Amino acid sequence: MTSGGAWMIAVLAVPLAAAVAALLAGRRGAAAAGLLGSVLGTAAVLGLAAAVLTDGMQRVIVGGWAAPLGIELRADGLSTAMLLMTAVVGAGIALYAWRYFGASHAAGTPHTPEAAAGAANDRQEWLFWPVWLLAWGALNALYLSGDLFNLYVTLELLGLAAVALVALAGAGAAAAALRYLLLALLGSMLYILGVELLYAAHQTLDLQQLRERVQPSLSVGLAAALMTAGLLVKTAVFPLHFWLPPAHGSAPAPVSAALSALVVKAGFYLLARLWLDLFGALPWQAVPTLLGALGAGAVLWGGVQALRQPRLKPMIAYSTVAQLGYLMIALPLAGGAAAGGALTAAVLLAASHAAAKAAMFLCAGSLLAAYGHDRIDALAGFGARLPLTATAFALAALSLVGLPPTGGFVGKYLLVESAVRAGAWVTVAVVLAGSLLAAMYLFHALSRAFVEPGELPPGAWVAPSAPTAPQFASLALALLAVALALAGAPLGALLAVGAAP
Repeated sequence: MTSGGAWMIAVLAVPLAAAVAALLAGRRGAAAAGLLGSVLGTAAVLGLAAAVLTDGMQRVIVGGWAAPLGIELRADGLSTAMLLMTAVVGAGIALYAWRYFGASHAAGTPHTPEAAAGAANDRQEWLFWPVWLLAWGALNALYLSGDLFNLYVTLELLGLAAVALVALAGAGAAAAALRYLLLALLGSMLYILGVELLYAAHQTLDLQQLRERVQPSLSVGLAAALMTAGLLVKTAVFPLHFWLPPAHGSAPAPVSAALSALVVKAGFYLLARLWLDLFGALPWQAVPTLLGALGAGAVLWGGVQALRQPRLKPMIAYSTVAQLGYLMIALPLAGGAAAGGALTAAVLLAASHAAAKAAMFLCAGSLLAAYGHDRIDALAGFGARLPLTATAFALAALSLVGLPPTGGFVGKYLLVESAVRAGAWVTVAVVLAGSLLAAMYLFHALSRAFVEPGELPPGAWVAPSAPTAPQFASLALALLAVALALAGAPLGALLAVGAAP
């Protein structure tokens, strides 16, 4: 086995082993196991990325049985980029969660209202670590899977782990978790029906072999439609987004950050694999165009709904609906004449959104700790009270709006450039309108940092302060969203590794 193959095995094994260790360690040792797993998992991904850049696409044939009988794991440029995004942002979320839950237990009282909702089941909080590490491992396995059935298995594991994370908030999140579960199962059912149709027609589920054999037909068209519909449900693409704001908005801050920053990216990755790789050679360009139209609707509708929210976490959740729209907009461009630039724009926007949105949800957690609520108009003066949180929120907002010098700016610039080269002027208008909407709702929330706090209403609960250590984690992620402005050229080189001709 090559060094790249060894790194691939480590990328899969480390999070899953850490999840088992965290489960067996109990509440006192779960955080240590989770942090160690995060560090080792990130190191493994960095090692794999170096191998991919040096030696090209990496492959591991599991058990020595080649496709179509066996399972082959593959790491090309796109999957490696997604692994890097998951590892770095996931490590920041883990660092925040270590102090977030630790401060709650150390104080002996609920750390935030969302923790208070689950105070009766306080012993369940330690389950965050094994479930989160399981979700991380499922994401890694999904990005490395080379066939449609194993993509389904990893997608199911990811969905179940995500539902369990939402349910950690206690009884108050039960409805959101149940809705999430039912929609996840619906999406999985549609996806696996499409997989079965493809297998019946071609006797293989390996992506590379299918790409060589697939031809336009009724069964292939129906399979593509079912799989795409299932992934649209799981990705919460407009107008199938209705489950996302309640699930993300009601979860604990580290969970909201993980769901919004990382988990929803799995659906986008699979859609990209389907329509840029598997079905890319088929004469069905109307489907990517439809996905782009849904993305445009998501950008505008999600922005308007975010602008209407009186509370911070629902506003950030609706912002995720809008930001996912940009990724859908890039898909038809990535399959056309501006393919390279559009794909680089999509992945850079995904990474910038992951870092910025994780930072923003973590900032919301710190504000909840300090104020006892997340009502935007009642967060006056948080700039003086929580300067680290205010700085992180401001930097994350700059990236989500797409202002320089941030990764979000470079990603949107590349997206607009690709749209102009393709003559897609409507796309340009949507990107500009979405950026304006994002500026309106994000800067409205940020403006509360500079307002003098008034007299508190009777009975209002305000903590003395929020713990400082978690705020550094949110600031680090926000700085990462800014630093990604320098990642355009290296990312383009990485995405060229193993790209379909």
